[in-house]
Amino acid sequence: MSLLAAVAAAINHLLSRQPVLQAALAAHAGKTACIATGFFDLRLRVAADGLLEAGHDENASVTIRIKPADLPQILANRTRAFSYVKIEGDADFANTISQIANNLRWEAEEDLTPLVGDIAAVRIVQTARVTLDSMQSTGKKLAENMAEYLLEENPMLLHKQVAEDFAAGVATLRDDAERLAKRIQLLERA
Repeated sequence: MSLLAAVAAAINHLLSRQPVLQAALAAHAGKTACIATGFFDLRLRVAADGLLEAGHDENASVTIRIKPADLPQILANRTRAFSYVKIEGDADFANTISQIANNLRWEAEEDLTPLVGDIAAVRIVQTARVTLDSMQSTGKKLAENMAEYLLEENPMLLHKQVAEDFAAGVATLRDDAERLAKRIQLLERA
């Protein structure tokens, strides 16, 4: 299975559990979306039933260009994801894609229930959420501690305000030096 087919299958799995989103996408049947990352282009065509299929070399109705450097921000904040991308083409189709991206949810319990049962599925997902929250909290505290160390204890970085104050001071000193040089020139001429 290719990457394109795997992505389409994963999105279709989520869409099949959210018929409202699938119906919204079905209104754009036959259109192709291209997600261009710079490394590869991902082309997905909307089928008549609102599910996705691999779109190969056809022209895209909408192209969504993503800079690889923006991927962490996009993944961290899905609601603002489309503010980091450049969109070309069918605006209505792009708006539908944005709405689907913001509202498409994976209910892990539903997928785990047939394998392990209701209670175990809920507990597994709760444990996973607690673990992820703990990891995010730990990562944030680590970043804050590293920043404090690099700013305060072993100053390898500057606070933004200190850098701005220094730049303002340099600009003032430069202006004063230029005024002094002009005064000296005036005095020498007199």
